[in-house]
Amino acid sequence: MGKLRVTQVKSKIGSTVRQKRTLEALGLKKVDSFREHEDSQVIRGMITKVNHLVKVEEI
Repeated sequence: MGKLRVTQVKSKIGSTVRQKRTLEALGLKKVDSFREHEDSQVIRGMITKVNHLVKVEEI
């Protein structure tokens, strides 16, 4: 499996508590912050929950 670069593109203000915690679990704290993760089903599921707040690139 490859790697994914997940970048936060929108603020978490106004999001639900669950979405905020998902962003924190992905390691995203501020707009324009990014983290690289191994491509897995768990990470893909987390991205699906906050797909309106993040941008995903395959590396």
